[in-house]
Amino acid sequence: MVRRLRAAVVPVVLMVLIALSGVVLGRIYADDLLLRLVAGAALGSVGAGLAARRLPSWTVAPISVLLLAGYTTAALRIAADRAGATEPLGQIVADALTNGIPRLLTAMIPVESTPDTVVVPVVAAWLAGLAGTEVAVRAGRVLLGCLPATALYGGALYVVGPNADSAGWATLAFAGAVIAGLAVSVRTPGGPALRDVPPETRTAVRGRALAGSAAGLAILVALIAAVGPWIGAQVSATPVDPRRYVAPPQVDSLDESPLNRISGWALTPEQRLLEVGPSAPGRGKVRLRLAVLPDYDGITWRVGATYRNAGRVLPAPALLPDVPVARVTQEITVGELAGRLLPVVPTPTGVQGTRVAYDPATGTVIRPEPLRAGLRYTVTSDTQEPDYNLLPGADSPSGDPVARFLTVGAGAPDQIQRLADQLADGNGGAYDRAAAIEEFLAEHYREVPDAPSGHAYPNLSFFLFGPRDQGGQRGTSEQFAASFALLARLTGLPSRVVVGFDAPRAGGPVTGGDAVAWPEVLFDDLGWVPFDPLPKSDEPPRPVEDDFTPKPSTAPPSSDPPDATDLPSASAPPAVAAPPAASRTGLSTVLVASGAGGSVLLLLAGLAGTIVVLRRGLRRRRLTTGAPAQRITGAWLEFTDALRLAGRPVPDHLAATEAAAFAATAPPLRRAAPPEDFALPPLGDLVTAVNTVAFAPGAATGEQADRAGEQAVTYAEALRAGRSWWRRLRWTLHPGPLRWHRVPKKPDAAPPPPDPAPEQAPASPSVWAPPPAAAEPPPAAFSEPPAGA
Repeated sequence: MVRRLRAAVVPVVLMVLIALSGVVLGRIYADDLLLRLVAGAALGSVGAGLAARRLPSWTVAPISVLLLAGYTTAALRIAADRAGATEPLGQIVADALTNGIPRLLTAMIPVESTPDTVVVPVVAAWLAGLAGTEVAVRAGRVLLGCLPATALYGGALYVVGPNADSAGWATLAFAGAVIAGLAVSVRTPGGPALRDVPPETRTAVRGRALAGSAAGLAILVALIAAVGPWIGAQVSATPVDPRRYVAPPQVDSLDESPLNRISGWALTPEQRLLEVGPSAPGRGKVRLRLAVLPDYDGITWRVGATYRNAGRVLPAPALLPDVPVARVTQEITVGELAGRLLPVVPTPTGVQGTRVAYDPATGTVIRPEPLRAGLRYTVTSDTQEPDYNLLPGADSPSGDPVARFLTVGAGAPDQIQRLADQLADGNGGAYDRAAAIEEFLAEHYREVPDAPSGHAYPNLSFFLFGPRDQGGQRGTSEQFAASFALLARLTGLPSRVVVGFDAPRAGGPVTGGDAVAWPEVLFDDLGWVPFDPLPKSDEPPRPVEDDFTPKPSTAPPSSDPPDATDLPSASAPPAVAAPPAASRTGLSTVLVASGAGGSVLLLLAGLAGTIVVLRRGLRRRRLTTGAPAQRITGAWLEFTDALRLAGRPVPDHLAATEAAAFAATAPPLRRAAPPEDFALPPLGDLVTAVNTVAFAPGAATGEQADRAGEQAVTYAEALRAGRSWWRRLRWTLHPGPLRWHRVPKKPDAAPPPPDPAPEQAPASPSVWAPPPAAAEPPPAAFSEPPAGA
């Protein structure tokens, strides 16, 4: 009886070790389903090993793998039911097995127990139980049998990383279970007692035991001295998060900057994008947020989010203190809305009906797969309405925590900066500055649905200062929101742009005409406050020039200077009065001439450097890129370019061998003292390679292409070396090779030798056609004009 109990301890220890791995990993999960599934895998794998311990060892693995397949399928079915997945079971299993590891490492914490987040721990737990049972129970090596469970436990700690508290009690329990397994597995020594052996043997045995104990103690002390300090330092160190090594879900430009889609929606106001259910009793509108755009580089407002796969429960948002929280549930059905961004009521705390990825920094939600018509999901959100009567006395934060919301791209136009300075002048409070910007945009600009899209610096400059008869000073909510956010940042207000929809509170369709963009400003103790810079009435807006006229630094002359706002350019200077004529000196003409000459020289030097770089890149692509046939084609183009630069282009009717003979005759050198030993290198390898490509497609080798390229380059360098210094310079800077071969010349290949039996000789092509991939589009800087230009 005691013997059976002792034999049962080791399997129980293995089960406990594997279950403890589930305990450690389950700390980052939203529920206890993972722990129960891992414990079930431990029980099943160890139990299968015990049941098959009397069978041949080679039969255990196949039996256990079959049981693993059945248990994994059942576990994924349970997780799918818990997560509300509606896909077929086969599709769920295949998707989980394919994407289990990346989705586990990119999942948002707390992780929901879904099929793709539990499959890897379940399979790993089963395999650890199988290996540990075979080693510890069948082979009797208990310490080695604990290694698979130990590796599983270490992997669980690594996956958790810094996202949970220390697992102190679990680690102590793990060590205690290992000690218990080792203690019950100690075998009772058999054979004669030590006192019954001769004294000499007894002394030798005791000496060996003492020596072994001393050696073991010395090794243990050395390990403690060597590794102890490092282990002690790791106790207080922050664990590495493996999620930083895995790329989160990425989005395309359609979802990275949905602000560009406002103009398209404005042109199709009847397009049904969504269908929403009632969110609250009463009439009016409720704002659905599609994306938050906090990053601006002077060209595009972007989301800049780091999305993590999330379950139905999202991380709790940061709430404002002492502000009531209202829970809103909104059912949304996708219509013709494209992309992957999911509209939600801010700020979401849970999404049911579809898999999502979430960026907690911006509150933006995306779907891993593109949206499809008929997709229905339910969003639960926590909303807060702070007391906006506190805005006049509220301040905005500053410093590194909000640097992201104060950054603008380099090269902000001077006009926009001066307008921001004028609006901030006399408005010291944060809210006063924001209200001044809102009022200025609402009073001076017109909202129209047919304005072109764009919110880069030139677009915003034209929107703010362009002449009205040319389309300036009018735009969609895209330009209003982008201009407000830019001006707010230039006045020191942390701001961002939000894209969303005005949905009916009582439920109904959401169309393209309901799409809107609005700016938000961050205030202390009030959070992000939305502003509405759109016009409040249909009255004609006031001219911008009436309220934005920069003050001249000196008295203006009697004649009015031309208005700089007549040009819709981001770099157009504002209307500043010219200085009096008396302030001009004769030195300015010299300075202007010197500056103009230096600019021309710099431009020419830059153009020459660009040509040299492009020519070298062209040669490198020709001779090193592509299949051997393509490289041979590139070598032939280098050879023909050299002759053309030397003033002796190869006639089109010549075959490859004839072209080589034509090139062997050195052209006139046109130099005062040509070198006595001047001679052109041979071209035999190049001709052979060309004929191989022509008459034996696919037979050319890389070595053959290398030799052809070397001969072509050697010939070109030799031909160039024979020119005068200024002709060599012209050779180097000539842009011709960059545009000569838009459609490459097709040199004739040498015909094959005559066959003694002409009636059986196969027909051969008379012209060598290089591979299509060898055709090189000319660089944009040297493109030829279209035919007929």
